[in-house]
Amino acid sequence: MAKSVLVTRQPLGRALEIISADASVDLWGGDVSMPRAELLARVASVDGLYCMLNDRIDRELLAAAPQLRVVSTMAVGVDNIDLAVCTRRDVVVGHTPGVLTEATADLAVALLLATARRLGEGIEQVSSGRWGEFQPDLLLGRDVHSSVIGIVGPGRIGSAVARRAAGFGASILYTGPTAKPTLEQEFGAKRRDLSGLLSEADHVMLTAPLRPDTHHLIDASALRLMKSTATLINVARGPLVDTAALYEALRSGWIAAAGLDVTDPEPLPADHPLLGLPNCVVLPHLGSASVQTRTEMAEMAARNLVLGLNGEPMEACANPEVYA
Repeated sequence: MAKSVLVTRQPLGRALEIISADASVDLWGGDVSMPRAELLARVASVDGLYCMLNDRIDRELLAAAPQLRVVSTMAVGVDNIDLAVCTRRDVVVGHTPGVLTEATADLAVALLLATARRLGEGIEQVSSGRWGEFQPDLLLGRDVHSSVIGIVGPGRIGSAVARRAAGFGASILYTGPTAKPTLEQEFGAKRRDLSGLLSEADHVMLTAPLRPDTHHLIDASALRLMKSTATLINVARGPLVDTAALYEALRSGWIAAAGLDVTDPEPLPADHPLLGLPNCVVLPHLGSASVQTRTEMAEMAARNLVLGLNGEPMEACANPEVYA
């Protein structure tokens, strides 16, 4: 019997071509995310699901999809997927680590520079016609060069950020569950516990995965440990940060500024109070948003899907124990 696949959003590059060569495709053609009711209805009779990071693959969906054998997401993180239930169901889950590392690290540094040097406020002054004569104290920001940069979650992306930070002559701190000898040897990075890193760093970069133990890792108590001159950058997942606590920290001067490529909720409503703060730069989840990177992610997710449907090891599997 021919294999059937549901694709929840039009992918880039040759992704559909790769999938269509091996299975029949039901493609959601909408300009917005697939409505939940539609997703539950259309997943009922498919063998494979090609999804995005904002599609929730949970117990309810898996119960509605008795034939489902493979889930492939066009993302590194799989916090939108109930891996435990997938594994119990022998549903293999593919994701796309590695492909987006460099693009996301580029974006992290761009967001750091924009936030620390107050570029958004400068652009607004120019576009609103408020650019006047030179003032020696106009929009003074914080240096990135020769600063102390703390990386929370020194995995692939965190390590790539460290490599870039070294180019600024920054001192690098990191915190994570295991030591990273390569970071220490190549860049002189020093390991700290979270409290130590937060209190020492001029710029705190969040690149950790979202798990139950990292949910609201940066809460009010964590923010109060940071320097009043510090910036917080999040390019990982929005729920790493307690949004209400961050708003209070920025409004009250606990920290100087924040740059967010991810938020909680995501997207932020246009009237969210964070968006009214001049010291908060918010981007619409652009970490991997380069033509080359998103295309490579889309095609890797397609290859993962096909490999899984054919019972072959994926290029990147989030629950490899299914193969055991």
